[in-house]
Amino acid sequence: MASSSQIDPHSYTCSTHPLTTHISLSLYLDFPTSTIHASATLHFPTPHTGPLSLDTRSLTIHNILDPQTLTPIPYTLSQTINPVLGQSLTLQLSNHTSILINYSTSPSSTALQWLSPPQTFNKKYPFVYTQCQSIHARSVFPCQDTPAARVRYSATVNIPKELSAVMSAKHVTRRDPVAGECGGGNVDSLWCAEGRVVEEFEMNQPIPPYLFALAVGELGCREVGPRTRVYAEAAQEVLDSSAREFAGTEEMIRQGERLFGSYEWERFDLLVLPPSFPYGGMENPRMVFLTPTVIKGDSSGAQVVAHELAHSWTGNLITNKTNDHFWLNEGFTTYAERRIVEAVQGEDAAALNIGIGWRGLNEEMERFKDNMEFTKLRTNQQGVDPDDVYSQVPYEKGFQFLWRIERQIGRPAFDEFLKKYIATFKFKSIDTDEFLAFLKANIPGIEKEIDLELWTEGTGIPPDAYEPVSNIYAKIVALANEFKLGKMPREDEVADWQGQEWELYLENLPKAFEPSQVSALDARYRLSESKDYEVKVAFLQLAISSRCREYYGHVEKTLKEVGRMKYLRPLYTALVHGPGKEEEKILAKRVFAEARDCYHPIAQGVVESIFAKNL
Repeated sequence: MASSSQIDPHSYTCSTHPLTTHISLSLYLDFPTSTIHASATLHFPTPHTGPLSLDTRSLTIHNILDPQTLTPIPYTLSQTINPVLGQSLTLQLSNHTSILINYSTSPSSTALQWLSPPQTFNKKYPFVYTQCQSIHARSVFPCQDTPAARVRYSATVNIPKELSAVMSAKHVTRRDPVAGECGGGNVDSLWCAEGRVVEEFEMNQPIPPYLFALAVGELGCREVGPRTRVYAEAAQEVLDSSAREFAGTEEMIRQGERLFGSYEWERFDLLVLPPSFPYGGMENPRMVFLTPTVIKGDSSGAQVVAHELAHSWTGNLITNKTNDHFWLNEGFTTYAERRIVEAVQGEDAAALNIGIGWRGLNEEMERFKDNMEFTKLRTNQQGVDPDDVYSQVPYEKGFQFLWRIERQIGRPAFDEFLKKYIATFKFKSIDTDEFLAFLKANIPGIEKEIDLELWTEGTGIPPDAYEPVSNIYAKIVALANEFKLGKMPREDEVADWQGQEWELYLENLPKAFEPSQVSALDARYRLSESKDYEVKVAFLQLAISSRCREYYGHVEKTLKEVGRMKYLRPLYTALVHGPGKEEEKILAKRVFAEARDCYHPIAQGVVESIFAKNL
């Protein structure tokens, strides 16, 4: 579907319809069937008569009522299921300011991962969590699932009393269920059953629907700062290691405030999820979701937290209007992350971070060489699943664009510009044109100094992009170049290296070597056994491309123990991409068949699309 009234290529939301301002949710979590029985009351700013379109995916609609009179509201659910958008739910309203939808999710909801007890750390209770970015909120509740439609929400969550819930919202209370509070759906009899408890939440600031987040399990927490608790599965070692890794969070928040203005979300809590979580982190306001792979025992894991923290300003306060402008979220946040890292960890740490990003950006040019549209900052994603084209381009090319502006006008002037930008657009969703107009108005003549059209509309990497300059970066790249000539780095040269140094070193090696060279490097430095997945996965990619079969057991183990797409995508791609890899392809298919149920649905889809292109 592409109509002129469509405001977002990834939503059925129509420009002539009112946008929802508040959603009240009642959610009954039914772990044995992996479903949520629910009601959603959507509120509009003014009465509306006529059609209203909502996004849904894998939802069963039981009925739709006027919340005041409980009279039915006529609706239709599209017969065809669009593989990207899901199904449109069209209601016929008559002077309504709110609607009540009773519905259930399905076990195939693309946002939800239901973990059975054996898939959790303590192996005693089940666990469920959401991942709504980019367009998966519609599989949890019917909504206008576009970042252009910012909403406040409240939620009443009914769960087994052994478990607890967290959300991207303020926790109000934990109490016994009350009859009749579940919206009049089909769960009245279940709601007040023995052994259930209700947790209430409120999000009073308007957020894009992709920032809706919920996790339920056997959770514990540790205080790590005045505004920060770390939550994780209730196991001493998980909580202790998480608290140690993120002990410096308050200092990062303070640096963020110094750079970008006051922190608007009150709390900055962190939830460390089970290993299947598909991203490094997700910037859900008040409750950032994190992969356990960021807990490395050194401070580098905190750089992911710096990124998610930076989203508190760029992404959550100011949001891209649609995914075509995703760079406005991620380019700004990558820039802000590196400023926070530089302030807290020093210039060398920031330079390594930029250097790893520069390698990543160059690799994406290779990945998209047959589809250069997705090397632009402003993309056209009509008919495209955003999960399929998710890449480092909006992060790293976006960062490079902002860094280029900073170099042009100087850091003090750029810092003033950033503060003004955030103050001007906070709690709004904007697009690339609005940013460029603001840039030109506030930095007169900038378009004469920098080719703004080339940066935002052009493909590839512009000639005035910039590889980082630092002694540590130059030394690592030089050592990587020496390895090409057969020279192994000496112990004293790498004595103080941590994960980031090794990651950058491995990223700068050629893609393939003699298997004996790969084995020799590992024999000396044990990279295949690294506790840092960035290092381990970079090494295993090298092992696969060098056909170093002795490491295929390590590859299989890694693919079965983590579900972070940053690791799944390159390892599965290395196994199946290219000619004559029959053994590797068989391995990839077998491992995926065995590990699939441990991956989040978004990650399952990404691996399936890699297979579809290469098998």
